[in-house]
Amino acid sequence: MHVVIMGCGRVGSSLAHSLQDRGHSTAVVDVDPSAFRRLGESFGGITVTGMGFDRDVLRQAGIERADAFAAVSSGDNSNIISARVARELFEVPTVVARIYDPGRAEVFERLGVPTVATVPWAADQVLRRLLPAGTEPTWRDPTGHIRLDTLYAPAAWVGHRIGALEDAAGVRVPFLTRLGQGSIVGADTVIQEGDFLSVFVHDDRAAHAQTILQKGPVE
Repeated sequence: MHVVIMGCGRVGSSLAHSLQDRGHSTAVVDVDPSAFRRLGESFGGITVTGMGFDRDVLRQAGIERADAFAAVSSGDNSNIISARVARELFEVPTVVARIYDPGRAEVFERLGVPTVATVPWAADQVLRRLLPAGTEPTWRDPTGHIRLDTLYAPAAWVGHRIGALEDAAGVRVPFLTRLGQGSIVGADTVIQEGDFLSVFVHDDRAAHAQTILQKGPVE
């Protein structure tokens, strides 16, 4: 893949190195040439000084052959405009914009520009670490009816099958993390101490499911 990144702050520079480490070619655009120092000497991609929504600047960055475009500067307006130029003018297949204002993020999601709403995301991450496990979901589907909870395997279910837990609590466990390794599970997978379960559940049944998970199987 060739990926064009608009913004060489901490997010943009980190993203550029992550993509490079995975074997992708990258071009980074920033209005401030001194920002490229964040990339360090090991960066092998292209750097272009200029506005991320300037057509000539984007062409220098290889936008016409780009597979993806990420707008991650510190300005919502710049990110929105550049993302729309990449998508609508250059027809880049995958475009993502970082947006600080959650209201704007919702609007541009509806216009077909995937966004990462930085402030709500960060607040949600902190909230889920402050509150007890399972209080706040890891993810919700767009309708808000399905949630994904992540929790340590309840002691009462250690030694029992995933299928038994699913049937009792009315949930689905698609995968778990064991000793730092993720693994897709089946109904016969036996829950072990220290497992970190990812659990899909209907939002209106989440409280009931939590009760069953903590209570354990009925003998």
